[in-house]
Amino acid sequence: MQPNQSNLQNQTVNISAQEETSAGKEISDGEEISTGKETSTGEVISVSDQISWRRACRVEEAAPNGGVCIRFDQEQVAIFHFTRRNEWYATQNECPHKKQMALSRGMIGTHLDDPKIACPFHKKTFSLRTGQCLNGDECSIKTYPVKEENGDVFVQI
Repeated sequence: MQPNQSNLQNQTVNISAQEETSAGKEISDGEEISTGKETSTGEVISVSDQISWRRACRVEEAAPNGGVCIRFDQEQVAIFHFTRRNEWYATQNECPHKKQMALSRGMIGTHLDDPKIACPFHKKTFSLRTGQCLNGDECSIKTYPVKEENGDVFVQI
């Protein structure tokens, strides 16, 4: 079931549906895809040694220039599609300032050409590349490698 565009900004996508890769191999959303794992056609679907990627969502499920929250087991990950820069980023969804799961609903922008996310409640800003707090505070957020392949978004967890 595809969500409508107006609900994407504040949506949490639960990982449970069955999908097929472009090579026809059926995988579950959120299934770990490890290096060297081959599809039924022999296509390797991981890019380097020692890296595991999990399918997070379809490209169209992430709001342009905004975020979407994905739950992997007990961990919430905020995925951002920075369309103005044609870039993807993934961070923890929890704002470390007040421990609220809110970063996926924050506003993205730049600070000295560094992409950033601002918590919608406290306006604390964090680098989407490094997780460093850009307001001079000691707190930081976890960042994750993210990639897009064939219309799917993958996060390394």
